[in-house]
Amino acid sequence: MGKVTKRVIAITIILLVFGALAYPKVKPLFSSPSGQNGENGMQQQRSADVLRAEAVVMETETIEDRIFSTGTLEANEIVDLTAEISGLVTGVYFEEGREVEQGDLLLKINDSELQAEKSRAQYRLNLAEQREERQTRLLERGGISQDEYDATLNEVNVLRSEIELIGARIDQTELKAPFSGKVGLKYISTGSYISPGTRIATLQEIDPIKIDFSIPERYLARVDVGDKIQFNVQGYDSTFAGEVYAIEPRINTETRTLQVRALSGNSGQLLFPGAFANIELILDEIDDAILIPSIALVPELNAQKVYLSRNGKVEEVRVRTGIRTSNRIQIIEGVSPGDTVLTTGILQARQGMDLELAEVRRGSEQ
Repeated sequence: MGKVTKRVIAITIILLVFGALAYPKVKPLFSSPSGQNGENGMQQQRSADVLRAEAVVMETETIEDRIFSTGTLEANEIVDLTAEISGLVTGVYFEEGREVEQGDLLLKINDSELQAEKSRAQYRLNLAEQREERQTRLLERGGISQDEYDATLNEVNVLRSEIELIGARIDQTELKAPFSGKVGLKYISTGSYISPGTRIATLQEIDPIKIDFSIPERYLARVDVGDKIQFNVQGYDSTFAGEVYAIEPRINTETRTLQVRALSGNSGQLLFPGAFANIELILDEIDDAILIPSIALVPELNAQKVYLSRNGKVEEVRVRTGIRTSNRIQIIEGVSPGDTVLTTGILQARQGMDLELAEVRRGSEQ
């Protein structure tokens, strides 16, 4: 027997031995299921045909349609206090950073010369009035002519007007608060010589306080006087409320935005003019909205859909959406209160598929 023949016989014997050892291990792979193994296989097949998922039962809620913007706080009223005439300041009657009432005397300029002129004019008026009284009696008896009496009466009227003029000039030496508010820092002192235009201080009314902001022009038809806003400023965790009271009747052609102004109460004086504000403008309030979790919505080409649970089966429904929040979407059409919307198993769901709900929550628990 040749060497080649012996080698072939040896290889054949090795393959037979290896096959005999491996057969028990590979036999199950080629055998058909029967008995217990067959039953398990059928159960697994049935389980694969049933979708296990979680769902939410729809309820109506109240939501707000809002847009976000940024703005600046402004004083309701603000004025730089200045004097009407030149002169020496003889008194400063306000404290920096304090509240003042409308009409309070804030500053006085020297008026001694004007007071002297007023006294002189008053003496002359007294004499003229006495003369006019005597001539009235003489005129009744025919002691003087009408022309003489008219000349004396005219002198009385001129002196009265002169006193009124001096009084008006004296009023100009007094600076009074034009409205109630808070005075800022002062820039003059008693003894300073001031003239018209000299900055004395700033007076601001900050209760209420204005909020100026702008919105894109596409919202022009949706914003109106009376709309509510919410805003916050740096330094406070609180959210403040306000109301739109004026809208600029013109679009800014450079930014394509609409200027809006709101008003907010500031009785605690926590808000200061000039502060930066993050603003939410509430355009509409919907009382009976239906909201689903964002993950439940399935986008399609030119359409959107959700999967519902109906009688233990999966039902595919086309929907129309509305307002979107950070994690929920309003459904305008396609879903009604009481419907059960699937929130998991979306990718495996198919129309008419058997369904087993592992967890069902209420809409308010989203």
